[in-house]
Amino acid sequence: MPETLSYRSIAGLVEAAEAAGVRLSALVLRQQAAQLEQDEAALYETMRQQYAVMAEAVAAGCAPGVRSASGLSGGDACRMLEAQRSGAILCGGLFTDAIAKALAVSEWNAAMGRIVAAPTAGSCGILPAALLAVQAARGLPERDCVMALFTAAAVGMVIADRACIAGAEGGCQAECGSASAMAAAALVEVCGGRPAMLDAAVSIALANQLGLVCDPVAGLVEIPCIHRNAAGVAHALTAAQLALAGVRSPIPADETILAMKRVGDALPPALKETAEGGLAATPTARRLYEQVFGKPRG
Repeated sequence: MPETLSYRSIAGLVEAAEAAGVRLSALVLRQQAAQLEQDEAALYETMRQQYAVMAEAVAAGCAPGVRSASGLSGGDACRMLEAQRSGAILCGGLFTDAIAKALAVSEWNAAMGRIVAAPTAGSCGILPAALLAVQAARGLPERDCVMALFTAAAVGMVIADRACIAGAEGGCQAECGSASAMAAAALVEVCGGRPAMLDAAVSIALANQLGLVCDPVAGLVEIPCIHRNAAGVAHALTAAQLALAGVRSPIPADETILAMKRVGDALPPALKETAEGGLAATPTARRLYEQVFGKPRG
């Protein structure tokens, strides 16, 4: 295995893993342990604890009575689980379970609970939901899922380096889009896909959310952020399934990342977390702002 690993491109990561004949996560763990001067087992344990926090956030967010301090959100994860129990679902159990888990983590975040920013608080539900739902559906070992987080982290590092992961800089495409790409890559690995399939998964996940704006109602990470986490995990599942089926993206992941940056740069400030455009500027959103803060938005 190489002693160094560059996080400048998805293609470079894939090439290194293919050349070594191992999963990308193994390379990332080794390189990060060396860079941080930590034992691999200790670094793995740190990531395992992060995965445990993700699972705790799902459990807490699914509980009845979860409500945000603003009163604008809460209870949707519980509603999804009830729909699943009653059979009132359109899609299979894995899909519904992933949506419920994404809602749970996002609602727990809005309720000021403990979450893992993955890569941001606004997109915190996508990666946990993807892995925890697939783990439950397939009975996967915890270690495989924890290792897949290293692959997701590597993808996030490339996106952060070549574009951005902040809604204030690139819109929601940079938050939920990046999280979906990270989750799609993790799913491909944990489901036995080759490293080369990661490129397609990342590209498809990002391309399907290109141009997504950041327009939080009342400036809070609740509406439409929580429901976008549910949509984000759906995008991740779709992208991973396509990649695992051998579907290739005509546009390489690295070019898609750069396209996302250019789109983000072109978005007006009103659509980048200022709550001055998009859904945040609707009449209902303005009423909700007044409801939360007791005065009209200035």
